[in-house]
Amino acid sequence: MDRITATKTARLAQECDARFKLSPEVKNAIASTNREAFVPAGFRHNAYKLDALPIGAAQYISSPLTVAKMTEYLKPQRADRVLEVGCGSGYQAAVLSHLFRGVFTIERIESLMMEAKKRFRALGINNIHTRTDDGQNGWIQYAPYDRILFSATAKAVPAKLFEQLSDGGILVAPIQKGNKQVITRYIKSGSRIEAEELEACDFVPILNGVQK
Repeated sequence: MDRITATKTARLAQECDARFKLSPEVKNAIASTNREAFVPAGFRHNAYKLDALPIGAAQYISSPLTVAKMTEYLKPQRADRVLEVGCGSGYQAAVLSHLFRGVFTIERIESLMMEAKKRFRALGINNIHTRTDDGQNGWIQYAPYDRILFSATAKAVPAKLFEQLSDGGILVAPIQKGNKQVITRYIKSGSRIEAEELEACDFVPILNGVQK
């Protein structure tokens, strides 16, 4: 990352932290991720604003503040492997790559996944594993995961994803409740799942199947 970009990402991390207190690890992950690389060329001038931006295929790159919050809610300290449902531009996965040894990310829209993979390669990020699939199935091959993150809104978390979460693991997802969405954190203890509602949010809905 060149000096100008490093200054911009550091300022962005500072701004997120001013709005929502971040742990040093998460703040550093935001500061270490080149957001500009994940934003379509026409929106580069807005890359460091706290706004969601369109990335094509009727999808959006979440606001940096939302990404910072979702990452913080995962409690990434003391966790090794994370599964992300809904890769999108790849920005959230890139932030997670600074905090987890292994990041496993699934995207149902093939064109978005191919773009994200190109970005990871260009940035030299080697610990992100990608898959084009319906993320609601999870990724059984590498389960269990210490953390699971939904980057799209679900009406409910599929049971098979709780099965792929390790004991003591945390799953964070935006959940549709009537006409609003609520970021919800689930903690798995044995066969029990405890849910905690954190805050209102606005994500694109999760969709079924794969889009070629």
